[in-house]
Amino acid sequence: MAKEFIAGIDLGGTNLKIALLDLRYRIRYKEVLNTQRFTRKEVLISAIVDSVDKILKDNNLSRKNLLGVGLGLPGPIDYEKGIVHFFPNIPGWKEVKLKNILERKLRLPVFVDNDAKVMSLAEHKLGAAKGSTNAVCITLGTGVGGGVIINGKLYRGLSNAAGEIGHMPINENGPRCNCRGYACLESYIGNNRILREARKIFGSSITLEKLSYLAKKQNRNAKAIWLKVAERLSVTLVGVVNLLNPDCIVIGGGVAGAGKILFDNIKKIIARRAMSVQAKHVKVFKAKLGNSAGLIGAAILVKEGMR
Repeated sequence: MAKEFIAGIDLGGTNLKIALLDLRYRIRYKEVLNTQRFTRKEVLISAIVDSVDKILKDNNLSRKNLLGVGLGLPGPIDYEKGIVHFFPNIPGWKEVKLKNILERKLRLPVFVDNDAKVMSLAEHKLGAAKGSTNAVCITLGTGVGGGVIINGKLYRGLSNAAGEIGHMPINENGPRCNCRGYACLESYIGNNRILREARKIFGSSITLEKLSYLAKKQNRNAKAIWLKVAERLSVTLVGVVNLLNPDCIVIGGGVAGAGKILFDNIKKIIARRAMSVQAKHVKVFKAKLGNSAGLIGAAILVKEGMR
């Protein structure tokens, strides 16, 4: 029986997305579950297994139709050994041999990696970074993650943990981060921090979407919040541009929905503050694949892993 499909899973701090993709990375079927329902590690693992079973049943397929299962996960992952070191924003996970556990339960090849690295694979192969040789991809959401493409390949680092741009400190002192560090970028521009600042002005019903809408309508307070986000992110990106000299920076995730006010100011600050040689050619793009990037990247993980 032909292996025509891949199961892609994108686990975030808020949602568990699972999709059936064909071998050209087109999404054929998708489901979204609320991650917060799965408070314990064992329950979440069972939910992943059940979701794969359900997606096969709903599409009248068997395991023989699947090339494998790919997962993008929100934390430092050892890609080669398939180990979750920990999740900064989901408690109860420490040195979990997730690849082995899932392969035993699913009886299928399983590949796991950090969600931002998986998004980077997708954006480089099919999205905004397509055609670039050296790229930095960033996801802005509950957490702030990153992936680095060097010479056309995803750079994983010595311990498969490279790319953690959200955990680069932007001050000598600052708030304690879930990663155990202090003053990490994520502590300043993660969803929760932005909404905490916005609620002081607009009340508890404000959302990121509403904050973006208000900024587009020239609301002074909303614009000020997004300008601060752009400034904090750009300080880090200037360092990244000077260090890595990439062709492009791709920014995705919920916070990227702020649009023009965010991107215009990031470009201005990089042009003004980065070293002239590195700043001259770097482009800043909004991610193209949206909410599908993690699922597409998970499928790429499987196809490339099976090679």
